[in-house]
Amino acid sequence: MNRDEHIAILAEIGTLQRMLAETPEEDVVDRASLTVRLQVLEDRIEKAGPVQREPARARLTFAGRPVIGSYGIFADFGAKAVGGFTDAVAAVAASLTAPLAAMGPIPNRDQNQLLITNTALGSFGFELEEYRGEQLSLDDPSIIEQALDRTQCLLQGSIDPNDEILADSAAELDQRALDKVRAFISTLADQDATCALQFRERTFRFSDLGQVRASLARLGRDNLHEDTLTLTGEFQGLLSKPRTFQFAADGDLGVITGKVSRAVPDLDRINRDLGYRRVQMTLLTTRVGSDRPRYLLVEVPRLVDAEEQSSTGT
Repeated sequence: MNRDEHIAILAEIGTLQRMLAETPEEDVVDRASLTVRLQVLEDRIEKAGPVQREPARARLTFAGRPVIGSYGIFADFGAKAVGGFTDAVAAVAASLTAPLAAMGPIPNRDQNQLLITNTALGSFGFELEEYRGEQLSLDDPSIIEQALDRTQCLLQGSIDPNDEILADSAAELDQRALDKVRAFISTLADQDATCALQFRERTFRFSDLGQVRASLARLGRDNLHEDTLTLTGEFQGLLSKPRTFQFAADGDLGVITGKVSRAVPDLDRINRDLGYRRVQMTLLTTRVGSDRPRYLLVEVPRLVDAEEQSSTGT
């Protein structure tokens, strides 16, 4: 039983329970009918076992020189393009979990895979589905679902003239993940192809080859800058649910806010131990052109109170 079915049955059970409570005792027939239906649904919930969330699904289609209408696609391009897209999603997923090493295998690559489940109807492309190595949590979106969403947002930001949209989409992703997205777009540009990505209720689409090339330029390292910054100042706390921090930096920066990497553990403890104390922060900054930077906290702040007191002899 999937999550939607489970919710629908629980809603019907609630309705039946309310109707049963409002039905007079003398209405024996109506009460018996409601009781039977209620028992059927409760038995169904009990026998269904653990509730499973539906896997994330996306639709990736192509157009342009390598595509022959809705009939077919050149095999070498199709394999390279789909492989490039799945590599990009896996790298984005890994980047959202922890900083990536400059070289070596992408962490958790086997767990962050997409399956090709069908060809897309109406144009040429593929239906992709999240690989379920284990039961998917009902509480939060899976890392692949988050990675598909972020990849789609990044593609959309790369064709939007607003630099802030691109910067927000690229925040939390390190250069290696961005390089994988660039490589996918480069494959499209090299082969005079475009693509469309449908995920959830949204569809991203390159309108023409010029937009593909403009996207590649917008995502280039000379336009989309990432740097590591170390600052000292007063740590003013963080919020665990949106994973954001506030920090009063020494010097001209003043109070800054940003996001907290998923690699940073135990946010409640950080608040307890470091709240309103002087710390050293290591941040990843993302900036498009001359736009304002976005900040990402990539490791636990380091307390500097004790060191400063020791150096001053107090």
